[in-house]
Amino acid sequence: MTDMTPNIPEVIAEVRARFEAYEAALETKDVDVLDATFWESPHTIRYALHENGYGFDEIHAHRVARPPGPGIKEARRRLEILTLGRDWAVVNLEFKVRGRDLIGRQSQTWARFPDLGWKVVAAHVSTVSETPFW
Repeated sequence: MTDMTPNIPEVIAEVRARFEAYEAALETKDVDVLDATFWESPHTIRYALHENGYGFDEIHAHRVARPPGPGIKEARRRLEILTLGRDWAVVNLEFKVRGRDLIGRQSQTWARFPDLGWKVVAAHVSTVSETPFW
């Protein structure tokens, strides 16, 4: 049976380090680091605000076309990392959207591959209004 122990401290530290490297690469548009973070597979998916990336090649094309700059994240509000065993992780970030009355939500599913290490296999970014609808 596979070990699904939640939140082993050293596994959380590994995933957090990879996540932080990815976030830094977003700000500097370091395409090499951005690409190295994601699983190079036609099965990888990344839904972003202005992109539906189906497969690594589409995700890469968007990264190359994206203008440089700080992006939409003004300030982090909450970061949650859940690891299951030593090979699965989910990272969720809630952030304030720069210059807008919106909250951003980012989620990533990470898998540790024996020959590749930690890779994002699915990601999603969306926004919601700070003002409740009801």
